[in-house]
Amino acid sequence: MLWNTQTYTGWGRALSAEGELARPERAAALAGLVTHPAIGARRSYGDACLNSKGSAVDMSRLDRVLSFDVSTGLVEAEAGAPIGELARLFAPMGWMPTVMPGTGFATVGGCIAMDVHGKNHHVDGSFGSHVTAIKLMVNGKPRTITPKRNAALFKATIGGLGQTGIIASATLQMSRCEGTGMEVTEQRAENWEEHIALLSSSQARYTVGWLDCTAKGKNLGRGIVEEARSTAVRPQSSHKGGSKSVPFNFPRFTLSKAMVSGFNKAYYLRIRDGGQTRIKPLEEFFFPLDKIHNWNRLYGKSGFHQFQCVLPDDKLPELRAMVETIAQSGLASPLAVLKRLGSDAAGVMSFPMQGYTLAVDFRESEKARKLIKKLNAATLAAGGRIYFAKDSLATEAEAKAMYPDWAAWAAEVNKADPEHTFETDLTRRLGLRSI
Repeated sequence: MLWNTQTYTGWGRALSAEGELARPERAAALAGLVTHPAIGARRSYGDACLNSKGSAVDMSRLDRVLSFDVSTGLVEAEAGAPIGELARLFAPMGWMPTVMPGTGFATVGGCIAMDVHGKNHHVDGSFGSHVTAIKLMVNGKPRTITPKRNAALFKATIGGLGQTGIIASATLQMSRCEGTGMEVTEQRAENWEEHIALLSSSQARYTVGWLDCTAKGKNLGRGIVEEARSTAVRPQSSHKGGSKSVPFNFPRFTLSKAMVSGFNKAYYLRIRDGGQTRIKPLEEFFFPLDKIHNWNRLYGKSGFHQFQCVLPDDKLPELRAMVETIAQSGLASPLAVLKRLGSDAAGVMSFPMQGYTLAVDFRESEKARKLIKKLNAATLAAGGRIYFAKDSLATEAEAKAMYPDWAAWAAEVNKADPEHTFETDLTRRLGLRSI
């Protein structure tokens, strides 16, 4: 196995690590790599996928589909398989992954490690709820764990930040779909109250809100709410030509306050009064930014941070106040999302809780770090939590208070990995395995 010393980052690029990476091409090679943490497509934003104090195993070449049952929708795939590729392969056969994050480049192993949620969490729960089995490398050999077999280890692995060992493969229960199209209805929400009303009353399986975080006063919280369902109708792509790519790091003025405000207003006004409905390709609805490769370069060479929190249903006034704080700061980018989450939490350290989640990007700067520190404190005060897949700035005290079951999780993880072999920069920064 060849090891290459690299400097690498997560998707936010504000944090980096230097170390040796191995990229095995066959599952058999994993037997000799079980003393190193695994990483996938590095689509988590902060330091969850970084190991600056050692080496790591890049699982991206272990991306094969191992089995598929067309009658039941059960699929077994290696940990490096991109979730969008599973959708591309099986949607024409009437099946797609039940839960998909905002990028199709996220891997099966990464989706398990972060217990990702999608636009349908309020209906279908999180990714881990649809994992029926995991092959985890233990002492150099694959060990199958399920919700019933080694249940404690299974729940510690789902949303477990890769701390229980290297995932070789997983079996997923996919859901029926009508085809490769999505019928998407978009409606304007003129303010915060209307935005929340549209989200809370939606009966659609897939629902998501885009938020204009530059709007203030009577327009605070305005945005666009999308509702969608699978359809067999032939999709009509709005993209012309193939994928685009951002070729270089953009200068700071690209995301100036005036430019972001102008873009957001134009994006909001593109939806006509009364809303609109059209058929989109599946990937265009679920992974809207995947057509723009390296879009993270838009934030410049210093990178960016994403703040994502979830607050309980009864803390909507506090969430509104956070949106107002962001609007007043003038630091928000055009990428801001508001979603409703259900009560499902598949793992001990899973992010979702019953309530609403807000995600906003901020270009890296001292002002942005101070703002996120304030937002993290507000999240904790409101009884919410931040998402480790996005975090790069939370403190140990905050993380442990937001995830009160962390000690029980750490005990199970430390039993599986007593030498702390699989620790990463994130778990060290937050002290999540220190009990």
